[in-house]
Amino acid sequence: MSNELKFLSNRVARGLMDRRSFMGRAAAMGVGATAASSLISTAALAAGPIKGGTIKVGVQGGATTDSLDPATAANDTAIQVLRMWGEPLVELGQSGGLEPKVAESFSSSPDAKIWTFKIRSGISFSDGKPVTAEDVLATMKRHAGEESKSGALGIMRGIESMKAEGDNFIVELKTPNADLPYLMTDYHLIVQPDGGVNDPAGAIGTGPYILKDYEMGVRFVFEKNPNYWDSELGHASTVEVLVLNDDTARTSALQSGQVDMINRVPPRVAGLMDRLPNVDVRTTSGPGHYVFIMHCDTAPFDNKDLRLALKYAINREELVEKILFGYGSVGNDTPINGSYPYFSDDLPVHSYDPDKAAYHLKQSGFDGSVLLRTSDNSFPSAPDASALFQQSAKAAGIQLDIKREPNDGYWSEVWNQQPFCTSYWGGRPTQDQMFSTAYLSTADWNDTRFKSESFDDLLLSARAELDDVKRKEMYREMSLILMEDGGLICPMFNDFIDATSNRVAGWETSAGYDLMNSYAPMKMWVAG
Repeated sequence: MSNELKFLSNRVARGLMDRRSFMGRAAAMGVGATAASSLISTAALAAGPIKGGTIKVGVQGGATTDSLDPATAANDTAIQVLRMWGEPLVELGQSGGLEPKVAESFSSSPDAKIWTFKIRSGISFSDGKPVTAEDVLATMKRHAGEESKSGALGIMRGIESMKAEGDNFIVELKTPNADLPYLMTDYHLIVQPDGGVNDPAGAIGTGPYILKDYEMGVRFVFEKNPNYWDSELGHASTVEVLVLNDDTARTSALQSGQVDMINRVPPRVAGLMDRLPNVDVRTTSGPGHYVFIMHCDTAPFDNKDLRLALKYAINREELVEKILFGYGSVGNDTPINGSYPYFSDDLPVHSYDPDKAAYHLKQSGFDGSVLLRTSDNSFPSAPDASALFQQSAKAAGIQLDIKREPNDGYWSEVWNQQPFCTSYWGGRPTQDQMFSTAYLSTADWNDTRFKSESFDDLLLSARAELDDVKRKEMYREMSLILMEDGGLICPMFNDFIDATSNRVAGWETSAGYDLMNSYAPMKMWVAG
């Protein structure tokens, strides 16, 4: 590359020249679009964060029935919106550790039973009200109440008592738990003024942006919070989140420049998109999994043999090949994979076996059709995955009927409501959090209605076990219980596939959810 072109790319990176003009000059000098775009990206990273401008994000998952109440957030759009205006006590770090947010530090008693979170000094909500330990206490109480419908209720049930003392929020657990700070990263536990009791959907928090305008399920507009405490986060002046549930619309919006980043790139087009000169496809492996969930307390799924029949009737390898196009791995009817610290790789495997499926179907005594509800809003190509399941189940003598539900309202009307449907979990940082959120008998988000006293006892015992070897064996046993007795069919773990335009810079691979654990709009910046 000529020195002139490098000079011009640096001007783009510093915001002194627009991208279109640079690309025109590069073309005149005989430089291809791909090479020119790469030069801009390199210069932008070297220049560091640029303040100002607008970043637009295209996100899948939103619906008109969503709420701004953190307690009920249940899809990618809701999580992205929460990240913009609010923060929990601590957050999952880039490499999987913990980063302080509302709490500037935390510590525990020697037995990990009492935890103290020191609230950050001088921090305020976006309405100017100072944040206190009392606000944190009220927030936690709202999510822990017996009448709570919070997605964090399962993890809050392990708390014996909570109190605020000065600038400290203190938690005493029923049993010791070395993972408690990781539990506090749950995206539902956004700290709100007075706990959000009076206005749970007020969108007032400590985040880097302030919600200025929105149409639920369509569009959210944020402006930079001038009083935000962390100068390393929130580079753009404005961030606009667009709900783009249709795969084609979402990818087209990125290619045309309507948005600067998207989540859930369909695996079938990821390779093609990565060849585009103005697009970078980002893939990250993790704990996310595409699932089929059965209510264990509802006929005919209250029959263990029928559940096993369906588990053996799904061709997992085929789904990874034809639905994920290799961007993922085979699942084994447990939500835990190798991204978790206490994963056991010696579990028996639930492989596709029509003969075993037919055997368990006969043992169940069930003679009829099974209705599976699905939608693209549950996970990408879920209807196609359901059709493949239908074909593989047919070989075992199982009649699987499929009902395609509307995308809008799927998470409020179908998921956690209907007895058999497709769904998606982004996973959690630890086994305890994943199990407590979705499989503890008393968890409000126990979407398989799975209730097992032995599972619950093991979960509580594992929290208190400080011997890593013993703890790993307990989690192994819990996975075995879910595999054999639970209502989860987990055929595949998906890679997160995001994409960004070359107009923005600052991408870093992060643990957590897609789009850099939903922090990409805040950690990236407008490059040109």
